[in-house]
Amino acid sequence: METGGLRDDGWLDIIGSPLTEAAKLTERFRRVNYGRMEVDITVDDPKAYTKPWTVRHVQEIMPDAELIEFICLENQRFAPQ
Repeated sequence: METGGLRDDGWLDIIGSPLTEAAKLTERFRRVNYGRMEVDITVDDPKAYTKPWTVRHVQEIMPDAELIEFICLENQRFAPQ
């Protein structure tokens, strides 16, 4: 899945890694086995970074856990830690 058309003043994460309107995010989902999924996220933003880079997030099944709801709110601010 590819995402583009992002806002120029956005952040990639909660620590403030920049993201510009030139960014393209590519997500690749791979189910390794029944209990494990790998998500590779490639960030290609020539205005913010010298070359594209990829991170992998590993998601493992947690059958007895509660679901956590996460909502992105416009202009949300996090308190300094």
